[in-house]
Amino acid sequence: MTTLALFDLDHTLLPIDSDYEWGRFLVRTGAVDVAAFEARNAAFFLQYQAGTLDPVEYLQFALGTLAQFKRHELDALHRNFMRDVITPALLPQALALVKRHQDAGDLVAIVTATNRFVTAPIARAFDIAHLLAAEPEFTSDGKVTGNLLGVPTSGIGKVVHTQAWLAAMNRTLESFERSYFYSDSHNDLPLMSLVTDPVATNPNRQLTGHAQAHGWPILKLFND
Repeated sequence: MTTLALFDLDHTLLPIDSDYEWGRFLVRTGAVDVAAFEARNAAFFLQYQAGTLDPVEYLQFALGTLAQFKRHELDALHRNFMRDVITPALLPQALALVKRHQDAGDLVAIVTATNRFVTAPIARAFDIAHLLAAEPEFTSDGKVTGNLLGVPTSGIGKVVHTQAWLAAMNRTLESFERSYFYSDSHNDLPLMSLVTDPVATNPNRQLTGHAQAHGWPILKLFND
């Protein structure tokens, strides 16, 4: 494989934020205390949009919420979440973009700040085998403890996780003739700046300005 294709997930391949929508789903289904959870979830989402989110603080909240449930309860909730929220958001143009890279024989991965419990079934829905995500700690029987393993997969953390993943295969970014990273957010500039082909995908205002200033391509997969 001479080409690497990395994809952010939320607002890049999906026209929604899977982490935020997972929280809203828990609220709608009555699985969590509505008032307390919704207020914190919305506040964190605004911080993310503004670029002021503390990823560790947010993940403590998100993983702590998962820890309230037994594993079979979480799995049942997530199946319904996939059916009701994610499957309708799997748009043909995003699926086709991923498939073009796969058909070309590229090494394809999702690199997302959202945790693995939420995103692993979504990666499978895109038929993407490699997922770099925030790693929850699990007990031996699969229950989420509420703890984060390692560093968050956001900002510079995406660089750390990508480099570690490639190193496990005895490769680096420089091993590839071309390396793509598709993302919507200026929060991903650390990794976007290291690949040969950064693609501002459904970009927010800050990333749009950066892409225009640096001559990066802008791709609109959908209007969100």
